[in-house]
Amino acid sequence: MIRDRYLRIFFIPLLGILIPAVSGVITYTNRYSIGKIVAANIYFIATSFCIWMGSNWIHSKLRSHFKVGSNPFPKIASLCAISVLYGVSIGCISTMIWFYISPKEFSWNSLFKFSVFCGLAIIVFTLVYEILFLNKERELDSKIVDQLDRERSQAELEALRNELDPHFIFNSLNTLNHLIMNNPQQAYLFNNKLAQVYKYFLINKHSELISLEDELEFIDSYFFLLKIRHDDKLNLQTELKSSSNGKVIMIPPFALQLLLENAIKHNEFNDENPLYIRIIMNKEYLKVSNNVKPKPYLVSSTGIGLKNLSARYRILCNRDIIIENTDEHFTVKLPLIKQNN
Repeated sequence: MIRDRYLRIFFIPLLGILIPAVSGVITYTNRYSIGKIVAANIYFIATSFCIWMGSNWIHSKLRSHFKVGSNPFPKIASLCAISVLYGVSIGCISTMIWFYISPKEFSWNSLFKFSVFCGLAIIVFTLVYEILFLNKERELDSKIVDQLDRERSQAELEALRNELDPHFIFNSLNTLNHLIMNNPQQAYLFNNKLAQVYKYFLINKHSELISLEDELEFIDSYFFLLKIRHDDKLNLQTELKSSSNGKVIMIPPFALQLLLENAIKHNEFNDENPLYIRIIMNKEYLKVSNNVKPKPYLVSSTGIGLKNLSARYRILCNRDIIIENTDEHFTVKLPLIKQNN
C-alpha cells in the first residue's frame, strides 16, 4: 500500500478550492459573504475527497486483475478511463447540486470546464500513483531477489563446504594406510597429528571464514603429516610481511590445505627435485605458488577443488581467485578478506 497521507492532506483541499474557481463554478464576488465562500470551499473539498478516495478504491480493486510484470499500458489506460468516468460523474453531479442550492446561475460552460479540469487532475494523479506503485513494487521485488540470492548463496556455500569432508577423509586415510604398511612408528605419529587436524576440521567445517593465523596453524600440523610421508621431498615457505592496518585477515577454512594438496597431487618430486611451495601475502592477495613438474601419467582428479574454492570466494566477498599457470610455476592468488578486530 502506498503511503499517500501527505498527498491527500495537501492536494484534496487544493483541488477542491482551485478547480471550482478556475472553471468559474465559484466566483468570488460581492454576492458571497465570507461564510458562504467558506461553505462553498468546504462543499467542493468534500467533493474532491469523494473523488480521490473513490479513485483510490478503483485502483486497488483493478490492480489485482493484472499480472505482475505484464505490460503496464493496458492497466494504466484502464485505471485512467474508469477513474475519469467515476470522477467526472461525481464532479458533475456535485456541481449541478451546487448550482441548484447556490445563487450562482447555471452555466454549461462552467460545468464543462469543471469536468475537463477534474478529468485532467484524475489522469495526472493516476499516473503519479502508478509511478509510486511501480517503484514500490520494484523495491519489493528487489528485496525478494536479494533475499533469494542470500539464501541461494548460503545453500551453495554449505554444499561446497560439505564436499570437502569426504575429499579430506579419503586422502588422509590413504596416507595413513601407506604408513601403517611401511613404518608403524611414523604411522603412530601420523595418527596423533591426524586426530588434531581432523578435530580442527570438525570445529571449523561449518564456518564461513576463519582467521589466516588459525589456518596457518592448521597448515603447520597438516604439513607435518606430509613431511612424515615424503621426508625432504617437500618444502614450505611462508612470507607474511604485509601490514593489515589493524584488521584481521580472514580466509575460507581449508583453502590453503586444498592448494597444498593439489600441488602434491599433480606434480612429480623426489630427493633431487623437491617440491617447493611458497605462501606469500601482499596488500591485495595471499599467493600460493609451487614449482611445476607434471607427473608423466594421468592423475585421477574430480576437478572440483579449484572450482569450489573460486565459488566460495565469489559467494563470500564477490571476488574471484586468480590462477596463473606457467611452465615453471603454478600460482593461485586468494583475495584478502579483511575484518575489524
